[in-house]
Amino acid sequence: MQQSNSKSQPLPNPMGLTPILLFVVLVVATGLITNDITAMPILVAFFISAGYGLCLNPKGKKVSFSEKVQTFCKGGGDKNIILLVLIFLLAGAFYAVTIDIGARDATVNMALQFVPTSMILPGLFLICCFISFAMGTSMGTITALSPIGAGLANSLGLPVELALGVVVGGAMFGDNLSFVSDTTIASTRTQGVQLKDKFRANLMVALPACLATMVLLLVFVDVDTSELIDTKEYDAWRILPYLFIIGFALTGFNVITVLAVGIATACVVGLMQGSFTVLTMMHSIQKGMGWMQDLAMIAITIGGIVALMHANGGINWLINRLTKRVTSKKGAEFSIAGLVSFLDITTANNTIAIVTAGPIASDLNEKYGVDPRRTASLLDIFSCSFQGLVPYGAQLLSAAAVVGISPLAITPYCWYPMLIFVFGLLAIWFNFPTFEQKNDDELTEASAAVK
Repeated sequence: MQQSNSKSQPLPNPMGLTPILLFVVLVVATGLITNDITAMPILVAFFISAGYGLCLNPKGKKVSFSEKVQTFCKGGGDKNIILLVLIFLLAGAFYAVTIDIGARDATVNMALQFVPTSMILPGLFLICCFISFAMGTSMGTITALSPIGAGLANSLGLPVELALGVVVGGAMFGDNLSFVSDTTIASTRTQGVQLKDKFRANLMVALPACLATMVLLLVFVDVDTSELIDTKEYDAWRILPYLFIIGFALTGFNVITVLAVGIATACVVGLMQGSFTVLTMMHSIQKGMGWMQDLAMIAITIGGIVALMHANGGINWLINRLTKRVTSKKGAEFSIAGLVSFLDITTANNTIAIVTAGPIASDLNEKYGVDPRRTASLLDIFSCSFQGLVPYGAQLLSAAAVVGISPLAITPYCWYPMLIFVFGLLAIWFNFPTFEQKNDDELTEASAAVK
């Protein structure tokens, strides 16, 4: 039995984490040399990191190159990675078809007619917050609203990176708070707490961050209303694909279904309006999928690198390093926050980060008296914060693909993820919010409710 465990759990090894560190060094060094942080091609940097990762071995063990390649391929072919690739391809098709039929321009023109110019970006942020909260997915929100955000930025003469950062921030707000988000489900199940308790704790941190983001958008984003608003006529029929995709998402359909419905609706509208023929429609779909090819390859490569880091003991080393010096309740909370943050940075997947950190966090709860409801909140807050910041995460990659820019260019404009990180640290430091203690029967009942 012990043998089996040792096979499934490699010895902690700091060298196992170095592939992701090499990626960071390549990006930063290239940025410093060229004075352009986006200069390094992301896919090339990851391929170099993957090649380096294939040269490493687990601690005290030599593994054949063929076995390492199998580990890499298994990680790259993980069902979650392949699902992500499908989402990217469908999202690309949706982007292309809606742009070609004029849906994006029609939506932008409608927004410019009905929303005060100074409130365009705060309004976009709030819409993203609402939709992602209702949908429970940041990816669905980014897929639906990134083209609109990019179009608004172009019409208002603002940096498109800013608008995409607003979309990503609003999407992460809902991803963090939603009752149906996979991160919410993962955090509450690993800690055995009720959804409402985790929601209350998250809201106390997320709401100030949300309000601060809106204030920053109003105060620091200068929109010159004197010359840039050209309110053109728009065809309401062309907005239907966005209405359908939002409507289906809000009713709880799978993101694949939502995107398929959006593409089908856009195709029907385009054919009826004479925007294209059946053949040019097919070319439009393929064009959009082609936009996402680099993105799909990046996702597969990241999956392989993460699998190598697991196999070489890098993740186990990180877990041990962040938890072994804990001596107090507050220290335990900071360790939980640090653990899930670093796991998200290394895996670029907040759900995986929560599921991995959850059992360790539960042990810290018992040892240092941390309320599980508070722990569930911390796991979700800090994983969602970094998921909205890492340039190789699905959220920024997807948003960047809309206009063909580097995701690194969007990161500085992701203000909400930065702010929720700061407010999360303040919540730990000032022990806010607090919970009334439940008796054993109530805690047992709460644990059963989420199982």
